[in-house]
Amino acid sequence: MSTFVICHGAWSAGWAWKKVRPLLQAAGHEIHTPTYTGLGDLAHHSQASIGLDTHIEDTAAFIEYEDLTNVILVGHSYGGMVATGVAERMPSRLAKLVYLDAFVPRNGESVNQLVGEKSAASRAVAATIGDAWLIPPNPSPADTSAEDLAWIAPRRRWQPARTFSQPVLLKHDNPGLPRSYIYCTRRGEVDRFGPFAERAKTETGWTYYEIDASHSPNVTAPEALVDLLCDIAGR
Repeated sequence: MSTFVICHGAWSAGWAWKKVRPLLQAAGHEIHTPTYTGLGDLAHHSQASIGLDTHIEDTAAFIEYEDLTNVILVGHSYGGMVATGVAERMPSRLAKLVYLDAFVPRNGESVNQLVGEKSAASRAVAATIGDAWLIPPNPSPADTSAEDLAWIAPRRRWQPARTFSQPVLLKHDNPGLPRSYIYCTRRGEVDRFGPFAERAKTETGWTYYEIDASHSPNVTAPEALVDLLCDIAGR
């Protein structure tokens, strides 16, 4: 049995992994899907001062207080920033890192730097409240059902902008842990995660996977995703 902890994406929360939890548990694994401060069921704690460090601390504290060890830490999308920061803080509690169509930052990099300061993500700022919040983009990939869209849309919350502008600070770009990258092959016009997939193909210490899904296979292809996670756990 392996223990998975999920670092979820931006605008999202632990609820987005509802389909994956029972599948991984049925395969004999333990899974935890903590929510970051200010999002999901913790949206009532949202404030503009929340930054990337807050979400790193949320996840690290969860692992510490649950006394979890040999954790397979999965970072999805923005969650790759969080997972990288957690690995810097508590590598002894982790067994493996998995980046699911995620950012893989180096020391001093922020989401805004990685996607470009003038990108659509950076421009998705709520003009009515200055530059404090990022409005969730409309999730509309072709493989997302109408039922799933109806489930997702009302649960997404505005993301504190400091989580995108604050850089991750690392002593070592390589955490010294086995790392896997899962690249989602169904892309739209903009492919923000292709460069990180290429890194995983060419740098030592990575295992590279692909999945026939758009950016959130935890929603659109949970069975295929769980198969990959089980394969990673077994290696």
